[in-house]
Amino acid sequence: MGTHFKLSSIKIELAFIISVLLAFTGCVTDSYQVKSEEQSAVEQTPAESPSPDPQSTEVSKEAYESSPIKEEKGSIAHVTPEKQISRSTTPVIKEPASRPLKKKASSSIPNYKKTDKSAQDLLDSALAFCNASNDFWERGDLDNAVDALDEAYSLILQINPDEPPEILQQRDDLRITISKRIMQVYSSRYTVVNGYHKAIPLDMNRHVKKALNLLKGKHRKFFLSAYRRSGKYRPAIVKALKEAGLPEELSWLPLIESGFKVKALSRARALGMWQFIASTGYKYGLKRDRWVDERMDPAKSTAAAIAYLKDLHQIFGDWDTVLAAYNCGEGRVLRVIKTQRVNYLDHFWDLYGKLPAETAFYVPKFLAVLHIINDPKAYGFTLPPVDKEIGTETVTMHKQVSLKTMAKHIGVSYEVLRELNPALRRNSTPPRPYAFRVPMGKGPTLLAELDKIPQWRPPIPTYVTHRVRRGETLSTIARKYRTSVKAIMARNHLRSRSYIKTGWKLKIPTRVRYASAGQSAASHPSSKRVNKPPKKPALSKYRVRKGDSLWKIANRFNTTTKAIQSLNGLHNSRLSIGQVLVISKPSAAYSVTGTEMYRVRKGDSPYIIAQKHQMDLAEFLRMNRLTPRSTIFPGQTLSVKPR
Repeated sequence: MGTHFKLSSIKIELAFIISVLLAFTGCVTDSYQVKSEEQSAVEQTPAESPSPDPQSTEVSKEAYESSPIKEEKGSIAHVTPEKQISRSTTPVIKEPASRPLKKKASSSIPNYKKTDKSAQDLLDSALAFCNASNDFWERGDLDNAVDALDEAYSLILQINPDEPPEILQQRDDLRITISKRIMQVYSSRYTVVNGYHKAIPLDMNRHVKKALNLLKGKHRKFFLSAYRRSGKYRPAIVKALKEAGLPEELSWLPLIESGFKVKALSRARALGMWQFIASTGYKYGLKRDRWVDERMDPAKSTAAAIAYLKDLHQIFGDWDTVLAAYNCGEGRVLRVIKTQRVNYLDHFWDLYGKLPAETAFYVPKFLAVLHIINDPKAYGFTLPPVDKEIGTETVTMHKQVSLKTMAKHIGVSYEVLRELNPALRRNSTPPRPYAFRVPMGKGPTLLAELDKIPQWRPPIPTYVTHRVRRGETLSTIARKYRTSVKAIMARNHLRSRSYIKTGWKLKIPTRVRYASAGQSAASHPSSKRVNKPPKKPALSKYRVRKGDSLWKIANRFNTTTKAIQSLNGLHNSRLSIGQVLVISKPSAAYSVTGTEMYRVRKGDSPYIIAQKHQMDLAEFLRMNRLTPRSTIFPGQTLSVKPR
């Protein structure tokens, strides 16, 4: 027979009990009154029943390992037994030897018949698993400690709620104990994270072995090249990780993310050494505009990565799962966890099969890198010497200058300046205060030469920006701008001629300098003003092409959509490809009262034309029904004020 027992009453407020149970078990406890210390004292007397067999209530580690829960969990990577775990000093739950409970003298509990053996046996088994969990915990085996608590909880859930109050009270006490123990295990894992112990267990299983074989074979050259580059950046990364209290092993994460390349760009548009996508980078303070992309800044992206890893660890609690979430996003991993039978402290290898293939292999690959770094000879590697870290100092620039011009003035190569400032997207500093890095000792030189370095002015681009619309291809865009697909691919670093997305902004190289409305320049070709008596506009024919609209055609021929509809008898704005339209095309010399007509020339922009005719840009745009993003073409006629 199982031994009758009563756990000591736990001095804990009811609100805390409910919050613990809701957080870790998802179940609502049966309501019961928390008694005072005097009322909760239980008088115990020697047992009237025979002494139980100790083997019937004690669960050894060997017995637990053969239990059904081990078969369900599959492969589990254990924490090294020798590892010491920092934890609280909550006393271990021990089962009373052979003393059943005695009813309190002042109690009004009815005299129930002898407790059903199955309910008491369930409690005994649950308590034994709870004690086994404590044993695993003390040995540092956190995974089996959680599994044992899981088994204990599943046992007490089988107890019928119609059992006598004594049984229900014992069940509730044990449920609270399990919840507290789960909190202790979680606290142990978090203490490990803070750097007091080795945080990332070097698991070895078939997945890690597969990654090792890949690094020893097909990816060997990549690994050695990335390891060599790590010398430039890893010392600063290790220092930042130590200051944040995170494991130093995470300093090798950029090796599999980017190969320690600060300008690495993935197919998912993740950029930089730590491979941030734009939205996540923005969330963690990485700025991005036409001049700078801080995802390519080693120091700033490292700080952002550390903040992100900290947040992920607060969510998941173990580093293997954190790394998976870093690769595919916390939302995806959380959705996978919700499908598990136990929704707290899931082990990464329990989730492995349900993660995306690339993410699932990401963690074994990282562990394989750690194995090789720790013992390269064991895996057939001879690690090369690493690149040296370049000492730098920072100068705050308040002037926009060309990097090539700066390099000549301070005696440093242009390539070195680019390497030290990879976040710059152009060959100049931005038009705002900017912390510019130079080699150690060159800061005073730059400050002394700064006044001699001329202000940099952006040239007029030889391309136009085109936003991809639905149904467009590179071929149709190339035909529209009279260029080639290869030229567009080269200008935008595209790898496939058949893959573009709606909304992408493409730079289209052109033989003629089309200009946008907001563009300006220091100098430009002279423009001719036309001021002749008005002539009747001539009619011309235009064949509709793919992507055309009435507004586009009207804007191109300096007319209105209503005029085109009137000339062609159109009742709506629908057009068909190949349709021929009659267009009222004013000549270059045509003018109306108070205005002149101006023919656009190569190199012109709305800003340039407005300046030449002493007009405000806004007035010029309004007169010609243009917007700041409108594009003008050579040969197009526009209205201007007479000078």
